[in-house]
Amino acid sequence: MKYSERMRNLREDNDLSQKRIADMLGVAQTTYSQYELEKRPMPIEYLIALCKFYNVSSDYMLGLSDKK
Repeated sequence: MKYSERMRNLREDNDLSQKRIADMLGVAQTTYSQYELEKRPMPIEYLIALCKFYNVSSDYMLGLSDKK
């Protein structure tokens, strides 16, 4: 599974909007949407922030492991 799919699944599983996550990261909703659609590379600091927010490992977020 791609990291973008994991990002979307985690967001939807937690009933969160793209706007909510974008606000938490300090970016526009359209920018966050582009991360989920893989139209823009996501900075590593945002990946780290999302891992901490969802309490998952970076390996899980990147699709390298199925263990959260």
